[in-house]
Amino acid sequence: MLLKDKTLIITGASMGVGRALAEALAVLGAKLVLNARGPESLDDAWQACDMVGAKAVAVAGDASKAATAKDLIEAARSLGGFLGFVHCAGVLNPGPLLWEMDTGGFDEIFASNVKAAWQLTRVCVPELRKSGVGLAVFLGSAAASVVQPGIALYCAAKAAEEHLCRQLAAEEPWLTSFIYRPGLVDTRMQEQTRNAVGGGAGALKGLFKPWLERGTLIMPEVSAMGLIRILMRDWSGLSGKTFDVRDE
Repeated sequence: MLLKDKTLIITGASMGVGRALAEALAVLGAKLVLNARGPESLDDAWQACDMVGAKAVAVAGDASKAATAKDLIEAARSLGGFLGFVHCAGVLNPGPLLWEMDTGGFDEIFASNVKAAWQLTRVCVPELRKSGVGLAVFLGSAAASVVQPGIALYCAAKAAEEHLCRQLAAEEPWLTSFIYRPGLVDTRMQEQTRNAVGGGAGALKGLFKPWLERGTLIMPEVSAMGLIRILMRDWSGLSGKTFDVRDE
């Protein structure tokens, strides 16, 4: 699939894999609608894309909110050639055990990972139906398949997000919907987990700190290129599947 002159919405575009992906797509000539909650860091990402001549629009806001999702699809329409979205945004809130997490922490985790994915689906699918072709990529996680004290709600949210993708693939077979697990990436989430506080913090540190010490973590750019390679191949047979950066 040629990505040049195609428009993609990228959430979580201000840092980590989302930003690395946005910058790589910009070099390939894609048009981008960049989204994140923090306007300053998002503007930095927009400038990086603009510097290589990409057509990009920055839309700051919470993608789990209907108003933000509407702004994203309107920006995509304005650029033309809308192809779909890659949902990279997500919140971890590591440390607390299930019973220790407050309502705000719960809501933030599920809003960023699951509700935002649903909001994107709501606004993008009707637009993509017009051309009968489109892309919906959800950044999953191995956490969706494990039991891990300290990130229980994140594990549950990622499991829900991944299932949402599979459901979408079944309901809209013309749409290429798949899960991409980015791997053990050196991001802010990793740092947050190594510094976690709460009943599950000890278990998390025992798991996450050795990855840094042994040099197991990969850079966001490496993970982003794994996804790029998938996007540049034949899309037939991709929908409903789960891919891991290690597969690439």
